[in-house]
Amino acid sequence: MAQSYALITGATSGMGYEFARQLASAHHNIVVVSNQRERNIEVANELTERYGIETLPLYADLTDSGSAEQIYDCCRSHNIEVDILISNAGMLHFAYLNATSCDDIERFVTLHCTVPMKLCRLFAADMVARRRGYIVIMSSMTAWIPYPTMSLYGSTKACLKSFAQSLWYECHQAGVGVTCVFPGAVDTPLYDLSPKRRKVLHRFGLMMRAETVVRRTLRRVFRKRRIYIPGWFTKVAVFFCKIMPAHALLPIMQIPAIRRILDSKQQQQA
Repeated sequence: MAQSYALITGATSGMGYEFARQLASAHHNIVVVSNQRERNIEVANELTERYGIETLPLYADLTDSGSAEQIYDCCRSHNIEVDILISNAGMLHFAYLNATSCDDIERFVTLHCTVPMKLCRLFAADMVARRRGYIVIMSSMTAWIPYPTMSLYGSTKACLKSFAQSLWYECHQAGVGVTCVFPGAVDTPLYDLSPKRRKVLHRFGLMMRAETVVRRTLRRVFRKRRIYIPGWFTKVAVFFCKIMPAHALLPIMQIPAIRRILDSKQQQQA
């Protein structure tokens, strides 16, 4: 008989690790997916030892479009039913588009769009047939507006926003929940910040702890909420993003610290 698992991409750090840990603490078996082979095994062993659940560490390069089929076939070969799919893996990209190589663009779109869509296609079909399951798609507050210097990141997250909402309509009547999450700044390794700077951002509510975001997200997921925007600051930011014209953000590109970062990346590409 097949066993039920939660499958989490990017499960070895940041919010992915928190999803794995919190679901394991609630007695869900976990498929740990990332491109860090040894770390996958470490996390899987940790979860098994701490919570007494079954785990499967699964290496996959999610910038390879064929990785979705690889993951699905591996789960089938292990007789695993994925009842919770959390598409979480991602990269932060902050640069002018003309300072980004075409190879990097292809890898980025594959990671953020192609592979999540294919994973949903494969696992959602099984969930709909069983008439149960949950899908979580991690987007971003940048999905709500064309954000200067983040054209690649924001556009792929906007793609996930549209895709997730369409998928919700397709799966809802079959009892399968699809939740798209739009976090703002979350305290994860994606941000190269000093502990002092992180502390200040936490204090003013500009950055949330991964543990908090995940805990609140999972509550909405199991209620089959279609959209979740965590944190008061993010909700306010998204509201203004909806009504603010794009040109209002142009002054951001003139901030000296941001210009230095962007100019250095453009020189590296040249």
